[in-house]
Amino acid sequence: MKKAIIILSAALTLASCVSMDMTPLSQGNSDSWYTTEIELNMAVNEFYVLGYWDYLIAQEQWSDNFTYRNTNRNAILEGTVNGQSYDAYTIWQQAYKLIARANSLLDKIDRAREAGMAEDQVMRYEGEAYFARACKYGDLVTFFGDVPYIAHYQTIQEAEQNGRMPKDEVISRMYEDFDKAIERLPVDWGMSAVHFTKGAAYAMKARYALYAGDWAVAAEAADNCIKLNRYDLEADYSNIFWQNTGLVKEKIFAIPRSIESSMVLDVWYVNNSLPRNAGGYASYTPSWDLLAAYLCVDGLPIDESPLFDSLHPFMNRDPRCAKTIVEFNTQHCGFEFDPSPAATQVMNYNTGAMQANQDSRAVNQYASYNGLLLKKGVDATWTENGKQVQCDYIIMRYADVLLMYAEAKIELNEIDDTVREAINRVRARAYGVNHAATNLYPAVTAADQATLRKAVRLERRVELAFEGLRYRDLIRWRLAEKALNKYNYINLAPADCLDKVVNKGKWFWGQTPQIDEDGMADFAPLKEAGLCEEGAKRNFPARQYLLPIPTHDIELSNDHLKNNEGY
Repeated sequence: MKKAIIILSAALTLASCVSMDMTPLSQGNSDSWYTTEIELNMAVNEFYVLGYWDYLIAQEQWSDNFTYRNTNRNAILEGTVNGQSYDAYTIWQQAYKLIARANSLLDKIDRAREAGMAEDQVMRYEGEAYFARACKYGDLVTFFGDVPYIAHYQTIQEAEQNGRMPKDEVISRMYEDFDKAIERLPVDWGMSAVHFTKGAAYAMKARYALYAGDWAVAAEAADNCIKLNRYDLEADYSNIFWQNTGLVKEKIFAIPRSIESSMVLDVWYVNNSLPRNAGGYASYTPSWDLLAAYLCVDGLPIDESPLFDSLHPFMNRDPRCAKTIVEFNTQHCGFEFDPSPAATQVMNYNTGAMQANQDSRAVNQYASYNGLLLKKGVDATWTENGKQVQCDYIIMRYADVLLMYAEAKIELNEIDDTVREAINRVRARAYGVNHAATNLYPAVTAADQATLRKAVRLERRVELAFEGLRYRDLIRWRLAEKALNKYNYINLAPADCLDKVVNKGKWFWGQTPQIDEDGMADFAPLKEAGLCEEGAKRNFPARQYLLPIPTHDIELSNDHLKNNEGY
């Protein structure tokens, strides 16, 4: 019994969902299931259970965009991940669970044909299954490399014999699944519930091709998504992420959350993102590295632009900076935000009176250690409804497709006006102008591969910050060892910060950090000057470019399943 349970939990056979945001109230018997429209709808609805998808957003915590007080908080940044680590096991487990569900439907959907269901309707259900299976194999090869490939239902005994298929072969089969999904899925579903679409299949195929370095495949898939003419950039960057926005044309693949359906944002994320003045913990915060990454409005990095003022780091910056990170001395969630140790009181705009400033470490020792707060998607509505928050879980949006197209064409060295236009459309939107008005924003004009590669990588970082993509970008660019073997930097303890920084006119940063060729900041000189201190040290050994195979599965595989090197 124990052996069977562990195999099932590894998702090498059809398994029920655990640790999900939402679970079905009932399930049918697979021996007679997949015959009617009701049964097939119930089956494909399982593909949209949030637990199969939302573990990916947590990867922002594995990147250099993030800091959590004075700790790393996870085994990835500690460099200690192993086959028993939660993060590695969750990716593996949830991927194979969804693959098992997709396989079960594909194995048995001919029952619906035999019962007389219309072919186009059957094919749509097949398309959803092929899409789900393709995405999960995309996750598996991205994180683990060679993995067992399972295309049909398996018994426990059969599952025990699975070895690892070469990554390239799995990727080839993944592309085949995406193509089948593209063939079967509609461009949209009209007024019905949110489902996978043809555009989502093109976009996700482009994403996983980009991760695999298949530039031609990625460029073609992204271009096909663009040519559907179904998507567009939302006029206001911030509006995409508010919980009351709902579906907009930029969201290509998103799973809606709903208070009514008890599908809400994890309370840990809500509390840790809210400021302490508004009843949160202010612990899930952007890093200084991210703050330093945004260009100035002249298109130059902060160490090259004459417009940058280290004492006012939000001034003259790319507008996405203050839409992602809370700007000092602005209203946020009903309160003035001022993390300075000198600001022991701030305005409570709800009452119109001053109050003790819980977002200053001089008042509350657990306020943000680096003085920053996340603004992207976070507003005063998060404090309502008992902190139940229904922000859509966005997996793919149109800005990402444009940037993927640009990056793939740059890597192919097929550089033309469409490449620059794709980047500029994303950047111009941040400034609230049309991309053709190049005098109103710092448009990308370069023609050489190296300069454009740097531009698109930076654009991905600032456009997609806190959307769970930075870690995988660092992995595929082979920059993880560089970015993730550094310190997080934080402010001095309140008394020292007041004495050595604030009272000497050096708040916030006493000097401008230097930015290297990969857009990464160096804060060591500030530390050496006594203006800040080192927080937690990130550690990323080379072995972690691939995660370890879960220990349970290796132990039960009868020596058929080998681990990745270094584990």
